[in-house]
Amino acid sequence: MTLLFDKIEIGEQTSLVPDCAPAGTEDARPKSRVLEIGLVNNMSDAALRATERQFQRLLKGGAGEQPVRLHCFALPSVPRAAATRQRLASLYTDVAELNQLRLDGLIVTGAEPRAASLQHEPYWDEMRALIDWAAANTRSTIWSCLAAHAAVLHLDGIERQRLQRKCSGVYACQQRGDDALLADLPAQARVPHSRLNDLPADKLSAAGYTVLTHARGAGVDIFARQDRSRFVFFQGHPEYDPVSLQREYLRDIGRFLAGERENYPDIPVDYFDAATERGLLAFRAEAEAGRDPAQIAKLPPLAMREDIPTAIEATAKTLFSNWLTSLAQ
Repeated sequence: MTLLFDKIEIGEQTSLVPDCAPAGTEDARPKSRVLEIGLVNNMSDAALRATERQFQRLLKGGAGEQPVRLHCFALPSVPRAAATRQRLASLYTDVAELNQLRLDGLIVTGAEPRAASLQHEPYWDEMRALIDWAAANTRSTIWSCLAAHAAVLHLDGIERQRLQRKCSGVYACQQRGDDALLADLPAQARVPHSRLNDLPADKLSAAGYTVLTHARGAGVDIFARQDRSRFVFFQGHPEYDPVSLQREYLRDIGRFLAGERENYPDIPVDYFDAATERGLLAFRAEAEAGRDPAQIAKLPPLAMREDIPTAIEATAKTLFSNWLTSLAQ
């Protein structure tokens, strides 16, 4: 799947979603050089399409005057249902074509963890090969969440550390120095986090990584490494739309009620408004007293804090605008 968009419009050819064009489609209008961006989408089947839309939205919003073409890929070894595999085969570009596209930048998402150790994930060998390829063939690559953990493990042997409780919520991130990626970032930059593991700042710094932002309660947020290619690592999910954390939280509640997870999920930090949090705490007490999947129908009305949608969108748009600007220069 290839998507071409610029400051005026998105191509109207339809394949994946209304603003996608088949691979190889060219816009005949004369423009400045198109930035070629790849997205390796390793998210779960349930989150696959939402992830496509999220990155499309941010790249389009951050492109400004710069035309950008987005190519979507997926690692074949990520476990998929048959229907999803069929969809990927028909609508995504084969990852084997990476060498032919001469990408300027690459974005690699994480995947839902299935093994205690990354080396035991079914896609580990393909992920390692992708990391090496990106280091030699892109000007910059963004590694998101689990993909960031995989990259630093492969490059420098830094092991992620299991958290006692899942890190979930919207966190205020503080800058740790000047960097072009952080230019014009809102004073109260806010980024959603949703992960079970963490990378310690001291080990990253000792290995030559630069911590760019840090969040109280979430630890390292964004960090970077400059070699032949500039690698940017997100422990959080700036691409998330406002309701992404809500979807994940409800999914985890459903898994608890069905007996698929041991612990009841914590409410995402600084995400729901006060009335919603009170209702959710009461629901939790009832659910922990006796699990029943039918209880999900008794969930209270959900409302997030009023400032959340604007805050996370402003942060994400600035980050991706700065990243695309660096590639264009």
